[in-house]
Amino acid sequence: MIQDMCRDFAQNEIAPVARELDKTSTFPKELVKKMGELGIMGINVPEKYGGAGLDMVSFATAIIELARADASVAITMAAHTSLGTLPVLLFGNERQREKYLPGLASGKTLGAFGLTEPQAGSDAGATKTKAELKGNEYIVNGGKIFITNAGEAEVLSFTSQVYEHGEKIGIAAFIIPTNTPGLEIGEKEKKMGWKASDTRQLFFKDMRIPKDSMLGSPADGFKTFMKTLTSGRVSIGALSVGTAQGAYEKALAYSVEREAFGRKINKFQSIGFTLADMATKIEASKLLVYNAAWMKDNNLDITKEAAMAKLFASETAMAVTSDAIQVHGGYGYVRDYDVERYFRDAKILEIGEGTSEIQRLIISREILKEIHV
Repeated sequence: MIQDMCRDFAQNEIAPVARELDKTSTFPKELVKKMGELGIMGINVPEKYGGAGLDMVSFATAIIELARADASVAITMAAHTSLGTLPVLLFGNERQREKYLPGLASGKTLGAFGLTEPQAGSDAGATKTKAELKGNEYIVNGGKIFITNAGEAEVLSFTSQVYEHGEKIGIAAFIIPTNTPGLEIGEKEKKMGWKASDTRQLFFKDMRIPKDSMLGSPADGFKTFMKTLTSGRVSIGALSVGTAQGAYEKALAYSVEREAFGRKINKFQSIGFTLADMATKIEASKLLVYNAAWMKDNNLDITKEAAMAKLFASETAMAVTSDAIQVHGGYGYVRDYDVERYFRDAKILEIGEGTSEIQRLIISREILKEIHV
């Protein structure tokens, strides 16, 4: 049911405007509003807070279908749901959940999550942002970079080093409204892909926030955002599957239409084998993503499986979108054909939510644990 609903929405609402959104780098406000009305923006939020109360498998399914039409719309939803909402859901107290979750679940409030810094990307523990306790407030200085939804969000979760009485006590996550004085939001980044999504830099300049803005405690801070990232890797894996699927379908359709040397190009073994490899890689990626999502729904540790899903699916998306351009020939290199957009959208999948190198590091550590090395 979720698949059918999201597929219909993607085909009827997203696909007709995707090329124009990409061309003009326009944030899809109306589509976000409609996704909120359909319950897609709160798909993982319990019903008691106004969400759909669905599982990770449903969440992955929704992202795949959205990304088949446009990765920019899909990442807007995915970042809002897995990064903007999940920290409150996992680590917020009841007061924080009641305050923020209903708005986030309805899509009336858009969420963002600030982790990456200019000197702290793959090394998330190298966070330089500093929150110093003064009375009942924290004074925050520092900044974040490459934050999805930052310019459109009303709610921001972010990580920071915490100092109390002059001593560093750990890394914590905080949640604040984006109209908080002292928070400055930079200009929209000019990206190669995901051009309709909103990505910006954030600056904290003597930003004063209440002590009770903290999610959980500094002792749990690093675990807080690492758990968020682990779930986020499933969403990027799903986004990769959808991006690859969309490009593959375009290439498959073109191979039926295009003729060379008196026959359809898919009758040539070179093209037929390429399409076969594309379909096989996508199917394998899909199964890895769904396996990690199913394990998450069954409260199993998915550190390794989420990394595997993200790694394989993102590299598949890059390979498949490149092959889709090759099937199109020269037409694939021009913007009149959507595979050019899918190709540009695919590259970031190998970088965001942990680079391919970081995923391999995580996987190697996990498999070595299994043999007690």
